[in-house]
Amino acid sequence: MVKSNTGYLGVSEPISLGGPTEKDVVQTAEVEKFLADAGLYESQEEAVSREEVLGKLDQTVKTWIKKATRVSGYGEQFVQEANAKIFTFGSYRLGVHGPGADIDTLCVGPRHATRNDYFFRCLHDMLAEMPEVSELHPVPDAHVPVLGFKLCGVSIDLLYANLAHVVIPDDLDLSQDSILHNVDEQAVRSLNGCRVTDQILRLVPNIPSFRTTLRFMRYWGKRRGVYSNVMGFLGGINWAILVARICQLYPNASPSMLISRFFRVYSQWKWPNPVTLCHIEEGPLGLPVWDPRRNFRDRGHQMPIITPAYPCMNSSYNVSTSTRYVMVQEFTRGYEICQAIDENRATWDDLFEPYPFFELYKNYLEVGITARNEDDLRNWKGWVESRLRTLVLKFERYTHEMLLAHPHPRDFSDGSRPLHSFYFMGLWRKQTAQPQEAEQFDIRGIVNEFKNAVLAYAHRREGMDIEVSHVKRKDIPLFVFPGGVRPPRSSRTVARSSRTVSRNVVTADGQVGNQLGAESWSDPQSALDHSGGYQSTSLLVPSVSSKETQSILNGHSNLHTESLEHEHPGHFLGSTSAPANIAVLDVVTQPNSMPSTSSNGAPTNGLDICFNSLHREAERIPANNPVNFSPAVVDELDELASYQAKPDDKHVLPVHGTSLEGCSGRTVGQTCNLSSHGNNHLKRKAEEELEPLELAGPPVGATRASTSTVQRKPLRLRLSTVPQPKQAK
Repeated sequence: MVKSNTGYLGVSEPISLGGPTEKDVVQTAEVEKFLADAGLYESQEEAVSREEVLGKLDQTVKTWIKKATRVSGYGEQFVQEANAKIFTFGSYRLGVHGPGADIDTLCVGPRHATRNDYFFRCLHDMLAEMPEVSELHPVPDAHVPVLGFKLCGVSIDLLYANLAHVVIPDDLDLSQDSILHNVDEQAVRSLNGCRVTDQILRLVPNIPSFRTTLRFMRYWGKRRGVYSNVMGFLGGINWAILVARICQLYPNASPSMLISRFFRVYSQWKWPNPVTLCHIEEGPLGLPVWDPRRNFRDRGHQMPIITPAYPCMNSSYNVSTSTRYVMVQEFTRGYEICQAIDENRATWDDLFEPYPFFELYKNYLEVGITARNEDDLRNWKGWVESRLRTLVLKFERYTHEMLLAHPHPRDFSDGSRPLHSFYFMGLWRKQTAQPQEAEQFDIRGIVNEFKNAVLAYAHRREGMDIEVSHVKRKDIPLFVFPGGVRPPRSSRTVARSSRTVSRNVVTADGQVGNQLGAESWSDPQSALDHSGGYQSTSLLVPSVSSKETQSILNGHSNLHTESLEHEHPGHFLGSTSAPANIAVLDVVTQPNSMPSTSSNGAPTNGLDICFNSLHREAERIPANNPVNFSPAVVDELDELASYQAKPDDKHVLPVHGTSLEGCSGRTVGQTCNLSSHGNNHLKRKAEEELEPLELAGPPVGATRASTSTVQRKPLRLRLSTVPQPKQAK
């Protein structure tokens, strides 16, 4: 795609056509030096090595396709004409990969070379016999089937799509929509990796500036713990689309300007308004595209980032309410630091301080897994990681988003226990408009349901096991800290520097209002008060009013992935007693900066319209096209909201009479509210009848008591949104 006839790229006019000042040029040089010093660019030798590896892979698949064609019974002449072609996509194709990064590749073959019979069997066997190939790991049943391996030490993720072509031409163009004709759903997903990557490069006005900015933002996301698609944060393609949209809004800006504008825009973006690089078109093949007015599940997406190639889909369907809150906090923090950098009160290094995950919450869930050998552990880890986000969704759904979870994006290993891996989640109770006393949430059913789903792994082997336990902040194991040393308490409560950043007050409608004045800024751990909780002046998150988009409680999965409705969502809420042999978490709570989902603090029912419908009545927008924004922008901040697509709501399904996931088909208002009666009943059952699973280990040195003579007490985690006043002596 080239520039539209309006002269700009994207669905709206640019916010600013201004170019860089002398100060911006200097700051851009600082950014490039920072990236180079951080080792984010590969050497020339490694670049040449990657090209050689891709050449060897191309020759391998060409040999494989001829063998597959011969086995299929075709004549020798046809065998000689048989061809398969390798394409790259992802960070390598975008030109933002770093040293040691894997290469995302796609193999395109003819129609007779099927995925299961030839790609995952014949090609797999060929690769297994090659001495240059190691760590061969096929995943045929994944959402996007992939063959992972290392070729000459370079990690390769190889996808496959067999087209309707009899012979694959050497000049095959994947950008044409006709390439998707008569291919299955897995092939469409596989092809879209390349199609989306190429379309992004066509839709940005300045590719070098785009690449520098994207490289910066990817590194920032990893340092701040918000780079992980599988954990419910953002992956590579999500960051690429977000950066590309900023490049469209500021086409002449330098990378340093784009970085600052990135944080400014997305700290104020009114999710779930979608981020799009081009208009969403129906397309000629009738494939489903992202459309919350027609597709019920699309309405549940928390942070829609739409791919620009047909069929346009939401690339961030894994994002939950919990992870969205965390990311908006981080965008706000980044915006404040960029303001301080402009005023010479901070440096680029301040943006990249590691996220103090194990210092921000009072209570954590520890998910420990084990296996009998390295191969089993690698497979087991991949499966468990893919399921962890469902645990977050279950917390949100079964507590009506009052209990939220922040998953750490990576796993940890304990050197004293080989073949073990650990994952952690911080737990907190969402802040509401009305301060409430500590409340109990019975999550035994949630934990049990999650464990049962994980243990149902189709390829599970003996020795693959999982345990879920509760860990207080003071008891976090030492192996999670750098060097195995717990940071001293003083370092978490004393401000690191006297630099200041102006903070903004967030008004009721989520817009940034007048400045409150300068407050001292430091590491996030300095925002912790003496009791270990958040201060009220912690990083700001735009609140959401009833007039704006409502958070979707039901935590639906995307149309293109497994849905939680297949995991018996009504089993926990609809049952009169909680399942036995599971844990009780009584409630934890944390960041006071987390906003309420609605203006009155009451739970929503999950069927609220996803988009702000306060646009002019005269505007009638086609079903799949975001609105075109024509007014010239004078003040970037004041006009930012007008650049968020607001599709017409005339196609939104009515609320009344629609059944909800997780409510066993009952209508809205019947069983979707977690009533105090039902909650008290569950707690009473837990305390009087059921023997809960001990989530916390016994004290060190304690004598192990017999379960037949000693009654175990349920775990209690107190969650309150405000600190309790101390009693006067």
